[in-house]
Amino acid sequence: MVERERGDEGEAKGLSGEPLQPPEGAEVPAKAAAAEGERDERERGREGEERDGDGKAEEGEWSEIRLAIEELSPAAPLRPGGGGGGDGKPAASSPPTLRFLALAHLLLRVLDKIGPTMAVLRLDVQRNIERLQELYLLDPSKYATLTEIVEKEVKEGTARKVDSCARAVLWLTRSMDFTIALLQRLEGGSDQPSLAQLTEAAYTATLKPWHGWIASAAYKIAMKLIPERKIFIGMLVAGMDHDSSALKEEIEKLASLLQPLLDDIHAMMAKFRLDRLKST
Repeated sequence: MVERERGDEGEAKGLSGEPLQPPEGAEVPAKAAAAEGERDERERGREGEERDGDGKAEEGEWSEIRLAIEELSPAAPLRPGGGGGGDGKPAASSPPTLRFLALAHLLLRVLDKIGPTMAVLRLDVQRNIERLQELYLLDPSKYATLTEIVEKEVKEGTARKVDSCARAVLWLTRSMDFTIALLQRLEGGSDQPSLAQLTEAAYTATLKPWHGWIASAAYKIAMKLIPERKIFIGMLVAGMDHDSSALKEEIEKLASLLQPLLDDIHAMMAKFRLDRLKST
């Protein structure tokens, strides 16, 4: 979660969820622009290719979960130039920035499905994406991995500041921890706890330990407005022919692919002694 100084409360940005632009006046490198354009075109193609004339989703539409699985596929390049170790595997301490940003954007879409009650978390996620993306676009080669970004700020002595990219990486990772914890708790029949109860459990296990009383109070209010569990699940199974068993399988697959990345990021943050930072 983004930490704010007292005078920063009124500077909330729009919640459109549209692809973010680089800072005003900054030149977007051709490689970065091409990569972003290719990714956007790919997602638009998947989401739109199976829609009928009324705009309704048909079987084969790509859900956020499927898009995240595709993004995490071992066949996909982890960084520009296919970096990694000599054995073809990526270095555990160097999570790729572009992939991380793509997953963060998908996280926003999952939060949108929960509804306006997640506005607090959604705003923080979007602010953190903006901050990290702006730096990445300045030099995609230099900031190809999250390690390079965090290490830069550690050397400059700015990593612990409230507006640092290091904190953005930390809170985006914690937000992904929350999301995967929530999705994994959705398994089970209709007699399972409500979505509000599942969300509270996921929040308690992931974000709550790092929140101060202000952030905790905001989430306590938000939990009272969570939609029904079956409505949320219905939106998640788009593209799975409304098959709850398929949803369970894909959540398990996503968790198996995403957890190693999250573990690598947490390990990296611990290496720089930034893993225990809290909000107000």
